[in-house]
Formats: sequence, C-alpha cells, structure tokens
Amino acid sequence: MTTPRPDTALSADEARRIALRAQGFLGTPDRRAGVRGVLRHLGAVQLDTISVLARSHELIPYARLGAVGRDTVEDAYWKPGSAGTPATRPHAFEYWSHAACILPIEEWPHFAFRRRAYRARPHWNHALPDGTYDQVVKQLRTEGPLTATELGGAKKTSEWWDWSGTKVAVERALMYGEVVCVERRGWKRVYDLAERAVPADLLHDELDDTECLRRLVRLAGQSLGVGTRADIADYHRLKGEQVDTVIADSGLVPVTVEGWSKPAWADPSALETPPRGRHRTTLLSPFDSLIWERTRTERIFGFTHRLEAYVPKPKRIHGYFAMPVLAGGRLVGRVDPAREGRTLIARQITLDGPKAVPAVAQALLEAATWVDCTNVRVERVDAPDLREPLVSELTRALA
Repeated sequence: MTTPRPDTALSADEARRIALRAQGFLGTPDRRAGVRGVLRHLGAVQLDTISVLARSHELIPYARLGAVGRDTVEDAYWKPGSAGTPATRPHAFEYWSHAACILPIEEWPHFAFRRRAYRARPHWNHALPDGTYDQVVKQLRTEGPLTATELGGAKKTSEWWDWSGTKVAVERALMYGEVVCVERRGWKRVYDLAERAVPADLLHDELDDTECLRRLVRLAGQSLGVGTRADIADYHRLKGEQVDTVIADSGLVPVTVEGWSKPAWADPSALETPPRGRHRTTLLSPFDSLIWERTRTERIFGFTHRLEAYVPKPKRIHGYFAMPVLAGGRLVGRVDPAREGRTLIARQITLDGPKAVPAVAQALLEAATWVDCTNVRVERVDAPDLREPLVSELTRALA
C-alpha cells in the first residue's frame, strides 16, 4: 500500500493529548450522556471475568466519569429505552470486537463481515450435536430471553471448557448473528433472537465486507484520535491487510508523529482544535481501551503495561491485577488492589518517583469510596522510601 504524504506533523506530546481526548480523559466529559455516552464515544467496552474492585466494564466508565453507581452502569448498558426512543429499543449488544465487548447497538450492521466469516468457517473447537442448533433457536422463539443454563445447561462437566451441546449451539448462533446477548445476569449471558432484540432498521447484513471495514476503521481512528496501522487494526481486531484496503477511503488523514517509526493516521476532527481541559486522575482497568495495545502504550506513555493475572505468581512483577494510575495525562504508577471487608488493600504499588505520591493516594481514595470501602491499607511499595509519604498522604485524607 502506498501511503500519501502527510500534511500534518505532530509532536509526541500533541499525539498523547489527542489520544487522551479521544478516549474521554482530557476535557470535561458530557455527564448528561453518562455511561451510554462513554460507550458511544469509545465504540467498544471490553468484558472480562476478573473482578477485583469491580468488573472491567464497570471500571471503564468509572475512570472517565468518576463514582457513577455500579447498578447505574449495568442499567445504562442493558436497560432499553431513553428519552425520544421506543421503550423497547436497546442501547447495546455484546459481540466479538477487540475481544468480547459491549458495543453500541448502532454498530450491529458494521459486524456483518464477521458474522459472514463465522458462518463460512469450516472448523470449530466444539462439535455441534445434530438438531441442537434448531432446538435452541426454537426454544428462544417460544420462551423468550434465556441463559445457557435455562436452555438446558452450559457444561457437560465441571471443566470450564467442556461446553454442553446447548452452549455450543447458542454460542454458534450468537456468532452467526441469529442470536444476540441482550444482557449479563450474574455474569451469565442472556440470549434472545436477534430478530426480536435488534431494532428493525439495524437488523440487516446489507453492508458488504469493504463497507463494514471502512466504517470500523474510521470509528477506530475516531476513538484513538491518532494511531498507526497496527493501532487501528487492533481496536476491533482487524487484520492489517483489511485496514490497508480501506484506510484511504476511511476519512482518516495521514500524519507524522515525533518518535513514531511507523506511519500514522488521525481523525481530522481531532486536529481541528488543540486538546485542552481537565486531566482525570484515576486507576485504569488493565482492559481499558486507552492501554489495550501494549506497544502503543509504550510509544505514547513510555509505560510498559502487561496483565499478569495469567502469569504464574512467582513470575509476576507488578501483581495479579495491576492497575495503571493516570494523572496529569500520564501514567505515573501501578496499584495491585484487593478487598478485605470494607478495606481496600494495595498489595503492591509502583510509583514513578515522589511526584506520583499525591496522585496515587488520590486514585486509591476515590476508588475506595466508589466500592464502599472506608479504609485503605498499603502492603508493599516498590520504592521503600516512598512508602511513608504515601501512607501519610492516605492517613491525612482519611482522618
């Protein structure tokens, strides 16, 4: 692919600030739009089973809006209806994007290319027993939204990977687009027929693959502000070659960024005005879209981020669920949190020097309040000389 000559050159600092604004951290967020506004702005909110302070899809709006109620978060994703819309119109659906993600319902048509690819897929990890698929669809049509358990059971054995025929069928139907996840109930997917759950004006696969990809590349560029080919591809887990086929027609513009060795593209609206405004101080979920892509995080923030939950404990460096701390538009440390009753425990803290102490203390205190903890206990600080200043800062604020 031949890349057009860029018209705009950005400093590394400008690119960082553009990325922060695009991700909803720089400038005052539209609080009236709330959690639904965050979802539309980001285009995808990743789901994950791990829950330490809260689940990741709760941490994402918290990081941008502050202490929004956790029930409010769930209702915003899954409770249908809002001012000016029919009471039954959903706001979101769950599908495979960057990973398993909550997506704005308006994005349903854009994933037609992926649904078609799943339908054409010749091999699957789990065998589908004869007749089970049709039976699941019939049961949903007759009985309405159901979990896999209510459909007949999710597992054959206690092993997490050993799905029952029913679970295989309903997950296959979800990938094909015949079934949609309409909410999470106690972390279980609740399935319904897409023809019943997705608004009629969106329930179609009319967009060809090229148009789906063009739109998703454009949206990824808007959510990133500025990014390389790999950054843009990673947002919805596209292939680099897929990005190449559509980026020239996506509306994104080529730019150069100081210190970036690869070509980059930017959302033109992000270049119109310099990013200004409030820098949020907060703990970030390791699954936050600001830091999804490891090499991008290193390139923009000079910060190496790796989720260690799946790393053997003796090999962990920063902890099971180390959460980066965002302050002043930079990543200034990490906290590996836990909860014990109404105490938030910082099992391990990494600080980027003494100036990070007030910010990390603030982030810890805000998070503690949000999850209804009344105390914060610090166990380990990687820089021992910073432990006392941090504890003092916390004690003073809690007094």
